[in-house]
Amino acid sequence: MEDRLEFGSDGSTTPTHWYNIVADLPERPPPARDPRTHQEASPGNAASVMAEALLAQDAATDRWIEIPDDVRRVYQHWRPSPLYRARRLERELGTPARIYYKYEGYNPTGSHKTNTAVPQAYYSAQEGTRRLVTDTGAGQWGAALAFACAQYDVACEVFWTGSSYDQKPYRRVLMEAFGARVHRSPSDATESGRKATANGDSQGSIGLAVSEAIEVAATNADTCYALGSGVGFVLLHQTVIGQEALAQFALAEDYPDVVISCVGGGSSLGGLGFPFLAQNIARGRETRVLAVEPTACPTLTRGRYAWDHVDQEGYTPLVKMYTLGHKFVPQPIHAGGLRYHGVSPLLSYVRHLGMVDAVARPQTECFAAGLRFARTEGILSAPESAHAIAAAIDEAERCTQTGAEKAILMLVTGHGQLDLAAYDSYLAGNLVDAELTDEQLASFLARLPAVRD
Repeated sequence: MEDRLEFGSDGSTTPTHWYNIVADLPERPPPARDPRTHQEASPGNAASVMAEALLAQDAATDRWIEIPDDVRRVYQHWRPSPLYRARRLERELGTPARIYYKYEGYNPTGSHKTNTAVPQAYYSAQEGTRRLVTDTGAGQWGAALAFACAQYDVACEVFWTGSSYDQKPYRRVLMEAFGARVHRSPSDATESGRKATANGDSQGSIGLAVSEAIEVAATNADTCYALGSGVGFVLLHQTVIGQEALAQFALAEDYPDVVISCVGGGSSLGGLGFPFLAQNIARGRETRVLAVEPTACPTLTRGRYAWDHVDQEGYTPLVKMYTLGHKFVPQPIHAGGLRYHGVSPLLSYVRHLGMVDAVARPQTECFAAGLRFARTEGILSAPESAHAIAAAIDEAERCTQTGAEKAILMLVTGHGQLDLAAYDSYLAGNLVDAELTDEQLASFLARLPAVRD
């Protein structure tokens, strides 16, 4: 018996179109609202800081949106990503379950974020943008955008959450190697950053980094803002993952009973899960889609489905999403990409409809699962991916108890080769769990904007 089986990496499973789940929902998610009037927001504000083609994709109702040839040309350097059967992990667990994983670590930045960075840089360059500015949490998105901008001769500027900036110095080097200018957020380059520093914030948050990046985009005519997660077009671009997985499962002559991904803003879960939800809708399949988040930032499991800003300073329109409150400042856990106060409005709406389940896991449990995966499958995952691995192991162990022969698919969003300091901290016994208390949660939710539906 082979230790690891691989399916569909010869190019035959690479999609030519992105899948838009909005076409298959009962209605569109609620549109953004103006924070002053609480009426539907004009798209003009977003158009001033984002590429028009991307905003058009965000508003699209077509089921399929063609991937430009020039984007596919760049994609072909790593797509399709492989689907593996984790035979060694199955034997280690003694489970009757069949465990598969889709691995997104074989691209130039080692993360799934590159799937949306490339089209964002492409469309922005087509519209004459000279510079893209962005925020990043764990740094994977910043590195992905830096790479993508280099492909289209667009300058890149990144505001990086301070706690992760300090934890992951070599990811900063990777961004700078691709030509990006990187700021530790809060920075002294923006009014938002200076205000936060004056208020005693030294660690920052993704929401604050968003505020800094938007401030730069709004005050420079040659600059647009790029997003690594959250908005609909980002989840759209990531559906190459799930579409490939569907085709690869056909080659494996199998089909998943459950698909699992970590969730911060929602791009990886949407990318993997939405094509399988399409099969549930159209063909009556019953695949469970499971989101896994940290106990320190339990947005889907303990947050509120409410109107809120996507940035800390309230520069952005209000969107309906699961949120912990835009003033939420998470503890500096090592899964920096999952330290965001909100979840994509599109994914939030799908969760609100009951189409997605969610669980939260503490970081020590996730690092233990990540090491178990590394020692059986030979891949050290990103700390974010380890959340999906932990939940998949839980699912497989339940199959051991019940005898159920389920097929489990998890998404390994990228490798952890630039996260070795985090694993070192865990191995040394210095990593502790962080959990949001009821009192802390109530204080942040109390500061949500008062908006009536």
